[in-house]
Amino acid sequence: MPDVTADGLRVLFCGINPGLTTAATGHHFARPGNRFWPVLHLSRFTPRLLKPAEQGELPSHGLGITNVVARATARADELTTEEYVEGGRLLTARVERLRPRWLAVVGVTAYRAAFGDRKAVVGPQERAIGDSRVWVLPNPSGLNAHWTTATMAEEFGRLRVAAEG
Repeated sequence: MPDVTADGLRVLFCGINPGLTTAATGHHFARPGNRFWPVLHLSRFTPRLLKPAEQGELPSHGLGITNVVARATARADELTTEEYVEGGRLLTARVERLRPRWLAVVGVTAYRAAFGDRKAVVGPQERAIGDSRVWVLPNPSGLNAHWTTATMAEEFGRLRVAAEG
């Protein structure tokens, strides 16, 4: 699954890993019911609701997308601890190279596993990767019932304000 990146992004969003729909289409967060694209728009990162097939427009808004783990699975719980740890190492190298203002990991469980931070919570983290700050966002999967679209948009909006500053 190719990343959508550029140098000097305001925010590099990082999903857990590609789902099967994403892998089949080549578009990040492509599964129907995933709330990433609506939340991105509701939080005013994008001026209109983008479709997954329009992901190439993200860099023009200072945004990009990557994943912690490259392997596609039906569910994130199919990933191993080793895959997360290796993914965290590779992600760190990617962030050091691209130097986004913020790395936004979409999913607190993935962040904890990839970076060995068992106490991490949603929000800005103490950790930085080079000059890039780190923010953990809620997982936009439709399976994440703990967060509504509205509450996710509020959290994404907090990051947007920080990234604009």
